[in-house]
Amino acid sequence: MKRNFALLCFLLCLQPLFAQIIKKPLPGKLVVLTFDDAIISHYTNAAPLLEKYHFGATFFIAEFNDPSFSDKTKYLSWEQIGKLNHMGFEIANHTRNHIHVNKMDSTRFVSELIYIEDKAKQYGVKKDMISFAYPGYTTHPSAVQVLRKKGYLFARTGGDRVYDPLKDHPYYIPSFSTKADNREQIYAAFQRAEKGKIVVLTIHGVPDEAHAWVNTPFSLFQEYMNYLHENNFKVIALRDLQQYIDAREAMTLLSYKTTNAEP
Repeated sequence: MKRNFALLCFLLCLQPLFAQIIKKPLPGKLVVLTFDDAIISHYTNAAPLLEKYHFGATFFIAEFNDPSFSDKTKYLSWEQIGKLNHMGFEIANHTRNHIHVNKMDSTRFVSELIYIEDKAKQYGVKKDMISFAYPGYTTHPSAVQVLRKKGYLFARTGGDRVYDPLKDHPYYIPSFSTKADNREQIYAAFQRAEKGKIVVLTIHGVPDEAHAWVNTPFSLFQEYMNYLHENNFKVIALRDLQQYIDAREAMTLLSYKTTNAEP
C-alpha cells in the first residue's frame, strides 16, 4: 500500500513537468539518427539508404586537421554537405576543428561555431543551426552559456543510454555510439525506445576510413536501417524533436550535467 501511494505521488509530481516540456505525446519506437565528422560515406552510402526509407537524420559537420579535411577520399566536400541539406537532412554544428569545448574559452568557441554556420549558409543551408554535438562527447558549463546565447536548442553528447526528455537537459542529450563490435548493445537500445524514452544514435563513417576506432561497417549500418524500417520505428533528425519537446522550457526546468567521455 505504501509503495503504491509513493508511486502515485511520484506520478502526480511529474504531471506539471510533463505538461510544460512535452508538446505532444512521444510516439513509441522513436529513434534519432545523428552522423558525426563529415565522413564521405555519409553521402555515398548512408544518404541513399536513408532516402529509400524516408528516414530523417542530422549530419554534424567539422573540419578535421588529422587526417586533413582536404582529403576528399575521407571527408565530404562542402558541395556535398549542401546537397545533403537539399535532400532534406539537417546540417548541424560540430565546431570547425573538432576541439573539445573544455579546451576553449568562450570567444574561441563562438568563432568555431560561426565558421560552420557561415560555411553552411555559403553552400545553401538557409535554416539557422539549432543542433550541436560535443567533440569527443566532452561537455563544459561555459559551453552551455554560449549555446543558449546563440539560440541552439539541442546539444548531443554520448553516454550510451536512452534520452529521457523529463530528466535530461536538452544541452545534454545522451546517445549510443555505433561501432563494429557493439551490435548487441545497439539492438538492446532499440528495445528501450518506449514509454517516453528516445534512442539517439551517434554514427561515424559507414565505413570510416578517417577514424577507424569508431568505424561502422556499411553492411551493419544497412542491417540497422532495415531493422528500423521493418519494425516500424519512427526515425527523425535531432531538430525534429521540436515537434514533441519544448526545449526552452526544459532548459529552465532541468539541471545540467557534464561529462568527459571519449568516443
